[in-house]
Amino acid sequence: MERMKTVLIFALLLSSGNILAQVGQQRVDAKETASLDAEREKHALQVLAKLTEKVIVSAADAMPADKYGFAPTDGEFKGVRTFGQMVKHLSATNYILAAAALGQEPPADAGDEFGPDAVRTKAEILNYLTGSFAYLDKAIEAIGQKTLPVKSSPISPLKSTEATRLALVVESLAHAFDHYGQMVEYLRMNGVVPPASRP
Repeated sequence: MERMKTVLIFALLLSSGNILAQVGQQRVDAKETASLDAEREKHALQVLAKLTEKVIVSAADAMPADKYGFAPTDGEFKGVRTFGQMVKHLSATNYILAAAALGQEPPADAGDEFGPDAVRTKAEILNYLTGSFAYLDKAIEAIGQKTLPVKSSPISPLKSTEATRLALVVESLAHAFDHYGQMVEYLRMNGVVPPASRP
């Protein structure tokens, strides 16, 4: 019995040494993570933003102009935005969050995430959409710049103490893909296969 206790104590000591080594390694990993290279992070986001822009702009372009006023009305879809309104909303949100990431006021015509009233046609909406991604690119380019301030945004769930350039850009991209899912539904309801789903 005494021998079994000794073996157990020895096993516990060995495993605790292994656990301490793992904790020590996690601390080293955390230090390395804390000093991430802003240029590498920026480049990764630029790649993701370009992919997001390509997928969303191609989906917006695939919808025929006469269907930009389409919104499903049956069932749970009642009262939802039209396709055009959704693309303008996505764009306005890009502008608003990018402005916060750049420490600027959002464009006045972004409104309350609705976008400018004057932007109505497919061509105007596509232009507004691509402009919003160009503005988001400026916010990404500013990642790592310590001289530029960052503002909180009333449309962001991030508190002012939590808002960072990186977080606001990621929020914008996540929001864009949320609406991309809706765009795909609208396209398919109108017999259009989204370009990203084509062979």
